[in-house]
Amino acid sequence: MADAPPGWLRHLFAVLILPFNAAVTIPALLAFTVRDLHWGWGQAGVFYYLPFALAAPAALGGLLLMAVTIRQFARVGRGTLAPWDPTRALVVTEPYARVRNPMLAGVNLILAAESIALGSPALAAWTALFVVLNTLYFVFSEEPGLEKRFGAEYVVYRQNVPRWIPRLRPWRPDA
Repeated sequence: MADAPPGWLRHLFAVLILPFNAAVTIPALLAFTVRDLHWGWGQAGVFYYLPFALAAPAALGGLLLMAVTIRQFARVGRGTLAPWDPTRALVVTEPYARVRNPMLAGVNLILAAESIALGSPALAAWTALFVVLNTLYFVFSEEPGLEKRFGAEYVVYRQNVPRWIPRLRPWRPDA
């Protein structure tokens, strides 16, 4: 029997298949096929750069959120972000103490930033579709699966931590 791939390779594969395709490949395909980009949203001048200035913090925040959650999946959960290689332990620390889906929140931020920076209605539509599809997936597949795998521990977590809108104060399971 062949050895399992190293941990970093498992995570790289999961990232390339899921968030990279959602936030890079599909938006690039839309950008090159739909051609509805409105770079700078108008005339040259100070307002030309406004969409980029608004989008940059969201994109950086999304990337940071993704990096932190991938680290949490590896260190705490002992798994990846992928459904085919899930965590073995329930992750409820760091961003997961504030919101149940920080990985997808990070991807959503990146997609929104791309839509704003490029002024693309097609990318905005992809962002909205991505949010809806993931919400449906979480409600009808991911959350029931987590409840089966982690039982009462997940139920208590779900009751205390919102799906998309972060808590102001992190939830502490022992408090």
